[in-house]
Amino acid sequence: MKIRTFEAEMWLPLPIREVFAFFTDVANLDRITPPWLHFHIVTPTPLVLQTGTRIDYQLRVKGIPIRWRTEILDWEPPYRFVDQQLKGPYRQWLHTHTFAEKDGGTMMHDRVEYAVPGWFLEPLLDRFFVGPDIRKIFAYRQEKIQELLISGARSASKG
Repeated sequence: MKIRTFEAEMWLPLPIREVFAFFTDVANLDRITPPWLHFHIVTPTPLVLQTGTRIDYQLRVKGIPIRWRTEILDWEPPYRFVDQQLKGPYRQWLHTHTFAEKDGGTMMHDRVEYAVPGWFLEPLLDRFFVGPDIRKIFAYRQEKIQELLISGARSASKG
């Protein structure tokens, strides 16, 4: 099994506690997931996120219905949390989210260590399907996070 790594980061002109708080509301995961995945949280909400919290989802990948379960392995507000796939489309999925104060705002960093199913087809599946999909999903996430947090901060300051 080959472990691949995807990393992305973005800076937001907001305090670290405000950025981290956005991720403590599991409903925001729906808001930052691309609509083409038909993502839905199955676990009853509201949820208290902490080490050991498990969350079940339904989504569609290339039209195929998928059930996904993750568990929070590490929860260190407001600096870091780690979630791991327990059940889902990957042989492995470990997502580390880190937050650091930088230049009067917050630097967010995502690191995903994943393994693609498919044995000898694994390199082709990653190159032509999984890798490009992960890049598109995270590009969408970054756009939505920025839109929701920055426009939300502007709206709050006007009110």
